[in-house]
Amino acid sequence: MDSAGLKKISDLLVERNAIDAEIGRVIGRPMTSGHLGEWIAREIFDIEPSDLANEAGVDGRFRSGSLQGGTVNVKWYPKRDGLLDLTDTADPRFYLVLAGPAAPAASSRGTVRPWCVEAVYLFDAERLLADLRAAGVKIGTATSVRAHHWAAAEVWPAARCAELAVDEEQIRQLRRFAAPVG
Repeated sequence: MDSAGLKKISDLLVERNAIDAEIGRVIGRPMTSGHLGEWIAREIFDIEPSDLANEAGVDGRFRSGSLQGGTVNVKWYPKRDGLLDLTDTADPRFYLVLAGPAAPAASSRGTVRPWCVEAVYLFDAERLLADLRAAGVKIGTATSVRAHHWAAAEVWPAARCAELAVDEEQIRQLRRFAAPVG
């Protein structure tokens, strides 16, 4: 038995639980990647949260800009491995994805997944689902989305998706969540 290792991990979990509790107080929900990602997206992209239980797969609606009123499902993936959790329904209208560094879908053994945002993507759900169905891709949890779809949906740092323009203040806020250098 690795008593020293167990002690170290239990001590680290005490620290992590304290940090998660503090984050939970700020966002008003338990700390999970989903809840925190939704909160970050709401704050930066002016999204009104959905309080309706009957809106499965919808985290909220854009309050302003060219997407005003559009329903959105927010995802935060610490690693962008080309997979996206999708629903095969009419809602949401958009998927807004906050993603960490791009990496192949491979074993995570020996790697680190920092909580960071390296890029933001906006997918038009109807278009994406139609393309995936035409290609014979199974829709659901961990749907494989090809690189050209990710490239076309990139909102930040490259502005490839014209549907959502990111202003200087939004860029400043997104940079706060970038991975530390070094």
